[in-house]
Amino acid sequence: MVTFYVFLLIVGAVGAGAYLLLFFSHVPGAADERFGALEALPGVIGEWVAAEERSHDGLIVERRYLSADSSGEDTTKLIIQMRYRHPETKEIVRIDPEETYRRRRRKK
Repeated sequence: MVTFYVFLLIVGAVGAGAYLLLFFSHVPGAADERFGALEALPGVIGEWVAAEERSHDGLIVERRYLSADSSGEDTTKLIIQMRYRHPETKEIVRIDPEETYRRRRRKK
């Protein structure tokens, strides 16, 4: 008898989880209203932008943000690429490894 109630509880939890998953993925704005909106995207996506600061050895720092997802504007993961150029020759001196950045949700 107890195993029946445990089974019934598990089936109910799975059903509620499936409902919430479908609700948050298919109802526009439901996740934003419940969990907060994603923080703003950083400037330009996909283009190299020179940073205002220089590296410790005087090189020009350039950054590029790429979308880790192919979903477009509402992406939650970004890839950050950084490269360093010589100030006079504009030659790329070194490249840092890619970093993955997860955008956070901000409460309104």
